[in-house]
Amino acid sequence: MQANIETFIGCDASFEEAQTVLFGAPFDSTTSFRPGTRFASKAIRGDSFGLETYSPYQDKDLTEIAVFDAGDLELSFGRVDLALAGIKAHTADILAADKRPFMIGGEHLVTLGAFDAVLEKYPDVHVIQLDAHTDLRQDYLGAELSHATVLRRIWDRVGDGRIFQFGIRSGERAEFQFAQEHTHLQKFNFDGLAEVVAQLKGKPVYLTLDLDVLDPSAFPGTGTPEAGGVSFETLLAGLLTISELTIVGVDVNELSPQYDLSGASTALACKIIRELLLAIH
Repeated sequence: MQANIETFIGCDASFEEAQTVLFGAPFDSTTSFRPGTRFASKAIRGDSFGLETYSPYQDKDLTEIAVFDAGDLELSFGRVDLALAGIKAHTADILAADKRPFMIGGEHLVTLGAFDAVLEKYPDVHVIQLDAHTDLRQDYLGAELSHATVLRRIWDRVGDGRIFQFGIRSGERAEFQFAQEHTHLQKFNFDGLAEVVAQLKGKPVYLTLDLDVLDPSAFPGTGTPEAGGVSFETLLAGLLTISELTIVGVDVNELSPQYDLSGASTALACKIIRELLLAIH
């Protein structure tokens, strides 16, 4: 007999042979509206077995690539600094083995921990964010570490010209004004994404996907749903375009499975993760 270890479907390669290491960051302590993203990675692993390993969109199969599922991190819920440090250390271990980290959140703040490790290895890394929200506040209710500030903290580290935001349709006026001077922000859709991809060819890129970029009619299972989002088909096309780049780190975040008891949102998240894993290999 063997130990019963649940992985994302098809992601059962050994660490040594894997090109990509999948792991969960079940943390949602700064969620400002509806919490619950800490349950996403567990729900995604279980529901992934409702998928096939084969993608008819790409004519690729998860059994043909090598992905190691490292399971979920055990993170402090009372100390944001400790949670981010744990995520950074785990990501750094993956990068030290010359493998690509692929993190499942969790709220969007978890990105900062993984990104800090990626930035140390790839100091010229650029960021593509697909999201409903700007996430560019200087602070949220006095806290500078929040899912509402995560891209601002990344900007603190990389400065102008390195952050590209798409699908954005919510934020304070000050955030949009900040973006006009300091980031590339495309409101409402993915227009111009192909041009950005052409611009970033040959450069290391970190991809952060907040699933609330999707319209709530397709993806209601999230903590801060925003009407006017993109469709699954549009998101998939965008991800396939981005996959032409040198992707050195990925995260998918902000599924709150308990807000969609039908399971459709979790199923959609599973499918997006399958397609992303296949696209970047």
